[in-house]
Amino acid sequence: MDQWVSAEAGHVAARFERDLAALVAVSSPSGDAAAFEECAAVAIALAPEEASVERPACSSPDHAPDLLLRVVGSGDARLLLLGHLDTVHAHGSHRSLERTGDRWVGSGSVDMKGGDVLALAVLRALADRRTDFAEVALLLVGDEEWRTSPFVHVERFAGWDACLCFEGGARNADGQEGVVVRRKAAGTLRVNARGRAAHSGSAPDRGRNALLALAAAAQAVAGCHDPEGPDHLTAVPTVMHAGDAFNVVPGAGDLVSDMRADDAAAFERVVAALPAEVGGATLHPEMVRVWPGMASTEHTGTLLARASAALGQTVAPMRRGGASDASHFAAAIPVTVDGLGPRGGAAHNPDEYILEESLATRAAVALALAQAALSR
Repeated sequence: MDQWVSAEAGHVAARFERDLAALVAVSSPSGDAAAFEECAAVAIALAPEEASVERPACSSPDHAPDLLLRVVGSGDARLLLLGHLDTVHAHGSHRSLERTGDRWVGSGSVDMKGGDVLALAVLRALADRRTDFAEVALLLVGDEEWRTSPFVHVERFAGWDACLCFEGGARNADGQEGVVVRRKAAGTLRVNARGRAAHSGSAPDRGRNALLALAAAAQAVAGCHDPEGPDHLTAVPTVMHAGDAFNVVPGAGDLVSDMRADDAAAFERVVAALPAEVGGATLHPEMVRVWPGMASTEHTGTLLARASAALGQTVAPMRRGGASDASHFAAAIPVTVDGLGPRGGAAHNPDEYILEESLATRAAVALALAQAALSR
């Protein structure tokens, strides 16, 4: 293994638990401005002294400004590091970091505060190599887990040499340490049903049942599910609300469905499959979120080869279905790689965790990729 990569990975591993505990201790669900400010303060404290601090506006209204940490050098390369500080965990279900066997368990640990800690460590390590780059920036946003507005940061970094995103890491089927170079597009479909309420005992036929209409819509969405098809489309109804009382025909309701596909155009087929009305209740679909896919395979081969040589083992390209902010940057920064964080599991669940044994290796993977990205 490259000497610098090995030495810096050791430094990262030595302080990782302490740094992660500080970040996970802050409960930071998407949209909580005060919580993001507290998280940002922790991140700034973990950043290198050389880093300047900027607070660009968040893409989502009514959120705290995002956090941008910049280190300027005298070289030529420009490298963007990327993460998010928000989680899906509500304050009432928040868990601070605790060790359970070989796991560090805590809210947002793998998605993605563990990755944020690694990104901050890479920024610190590169701050001592400022002749190798013109600028390294770490962007930490506060709305990745739920954003419906356009992502506003792409233009500023368009044309940079590489973007490295620190979502959770993984191994491939052969046991090699992997990084993500391909992601599906992601779409969130909301269907509003408009019916007519009526007493379900004395006048049920005067009603127009929104719940039954939404049930039909859910079946239509599920009927488009085709993960082995040409677009690898997944279409999954996930949330439905209709009705307020046990003895009233539901007059209105909503269905939410999650969709993923290689091409976002596949989502149009799902919308087209919905009936216009069911039993007199009308259905009104709306795409409330569409995120692009990511296809960086052909642009990242040289980078992964250099990183593999520095690491002394293969860094394998992988694909993943989950959405990520890396997808927004991939079109503007062709050399975009994701999945640089620690390995773990149970993301978005109460027992979310990071595997302790993955830390030193995943730190080395991230450092090797960062070093390779600065090579010309």
